Amino acid sequence: MYSWDHRPHVCHITEMRYSIVVPFHNEEENLPELYRRLTRVMEALGDDYELVFVDDGSTDKTHQLLRDICALDPRVVGLRLRRNFGQTPALAAGFDSAMGEIIIPMDGDLQHEPEDIPRLIAKLEEGYDIVSGWRQNRQDGFLRTFPSKVANKLMAKASGVAIHDFGTTFKAYRREVLERIPIYGQMHRFIPAMASIEGALIAEVPIEDKPRASGKSHYGLSRTFRVMFDILTIRFIVRYLSRPLHFFGSIGAVMIVVAGALASWLLLKKLIWRGDIFIENGPMLLFAAVTFLGGLQFLGFGLLGDLLARLYYAPERRDIYNVARVYRSELPKTLMEE
Repeated sequence: MYSWDHRPHVCHITEMRYSIVVPFHNEEENLPELYRRLTRVMEALGDDYELVFVDDGSTDKTHQLLRDICALDPRVVGLRLRRNFGQTPALAAGFDSAMGEIIIPMDGDLQHEPEDIPRLIAKLEEGYDIVSGWRQNRQDGFLRTFPSKVANKLMAKASGVAIHDFGTTFKAYRREVLERIPIYGQMHRFIPAMASIEGALIAEVPIEDKPRASGKSHYGLSRTFRVMFDILTIRFIVRYLSRPLHFFGSIGAVMIVVAGALASWLLLKKLIWRGDIFIENGPMLLFAAVTFLGGLQFLGFGLLGDLLARLYYAPERRDIYNVARVYRSELPKTLMEE
């Protein structure tokens, strides 16, 4: 079966059933154990699979371990990015290289249990397009879990997607749904919301959340302060992505009406009370003028946004990552099966 990628002139042959995409950044202590557990779980499923491991500019021995694993196991594809681009670009690189009909991303720090993969797949095969993991009993401490719960409730309300955990990477996607979603910035968290615009069916299943066994966490409290911007982003994307003029134009129209009403009141006040048509310079007149000009600017933003929306729906896009090397084994897969 053939499936066309969202980039022009790129065709993926999707005879593979599952692709597990894992980004790594300085995870030399966790990579071997995760590989062993993933291999055991995926072999038990009995279908063709691949492990797409993305080294996101690690400075430890992660890329060396990845190279060695890929040399021995043809089911593993390793990508090494030229620098640390971040989680979303690393996932995007893995998604673009994945060949499976079902794509399952997860973190590389062993906080996601590979043994939960069959539960995601089983739910997906009930007819859903996306199945999201739900970390019901998080092990990150109150300072991270409480703000996360509040943010997830706000995101669910803003997006209209009734899931409890937008932040987790551990999800299962049907390939045809994932290919329609542009990924940039921190958009990997918003994929369910973006897919809901396309009519995707979304479900969630509880997953285990383990404390980090080794290595250093890449998340801190500073991430919490970006949540409000994420909520505004997701609200705008869901409601106004294809019609930004409705958002900016509404604000601009209100500002112009307010400015017009204020200017008319000042004119009537001058004519009725003083009998001349010359309006003195003052704070109210200045406010009316600034409001009117601001309204025109918002209308301009809306028109510009509509033009940019056309670019959003164009098939071309620019990659947000840069792959330095691709590691693949030269051994035939039949040797591994023996």
